[in-house]
Amino acid sequence: MIDKHYIVLIIGMGLVTYIPRWLPVAALSGRELPLWLRQWLDLIPAAILSALILPALLAGPTPGSLHFLQPKLLVALPTFGFALKTRSLGGTVIIGMLLYWLAEKLI
Repeated sequence: MIDKHYIVLIIGMGLVTYIPRWLPVAALSGRELPLWLRQWLDLIPAAILSALILPALLAGPTPGSLHFLQPKLLVALPTFGFALKTRSLGGTVIIGMLLYWLAEKLI
């Protein structure tokens, strides 16, 4: 039998996850946001993605070290350029995979 405390814990975790996501949607759904705020909000996905990817591209084998000439970074730069130029998600994935495969074979 499942203990009551586990049920309360699961419901509590669900509320703690759901409420912070729901509140902004509920508060802002009927309003027209100012242009500057919409433009700022458009930058959030790129900022989050950069914060997740950049450390993985620059991290060295020891904590706190940076290595700029890694195959991952050398592949990421032209892939990023391709993504900016074409705005094609599928093409960017294919180019990135191809360049990474080539870098593994050549370096």
